[in-house]
Amino acid sequence: MDSPAAGPELLGTRLRLLLGLLEADVAAVYSNLGLDGVRPRYTPVLRMLAARGPSTIQEVAAAIGVTHSAASQTVAQLVREGLAVVGPGEDGRRRIAALTPRAESLLPALDAEWEATAAAATAFEAELSHPLSELIGEAVEALRRRPMRARIADAAPHLIPGRE
Repeated sequence: MDSPAAGPELLGTRLRLLLGLLEADVAAVYSNLGLDGVRPRYTPVLRMLAARGPSTIQEVAAAIGVTHSAASQTVAQLVREGLAVVGPGEDGRRRIAALTPRAESLLPALDAEWEATAAAATAFEAELSHPLSELIGEAVEALRRRPMRARIADAAPHLIPGRE
């Protein structure tokens, strides 16, 4: 079988492959540490809540650089795993997330893993022609300036209603 195309036509597919490879290995480390039920996507939220204390979902999203929806989904998963609790804010409109004692007990192992993963990521990026973290930042900013839907509409206006 031929290698998959390296060009932009499989960009999303290749990014999911890359993310899958990264997450699978970090998850394996979590398993080695006895952190079953903890997923790599939880760690930034757990560390943020540990550092800042109880926070709104909006504050979590802003602190870790994800959408409100993504932060809300992750916090809901943390609640299901017994790692966070959510309650109403002072005005009753916002939800406040906080760590459970179980989550707090996992922080030393998660912090050690975080430091090791950061060192491994630095070494990994040194093997690349350009630091991946910088390219990801540039890509996110480019899509914020001009979303992919607009780029598709320019390439094929007939695919977007009202753009024919």
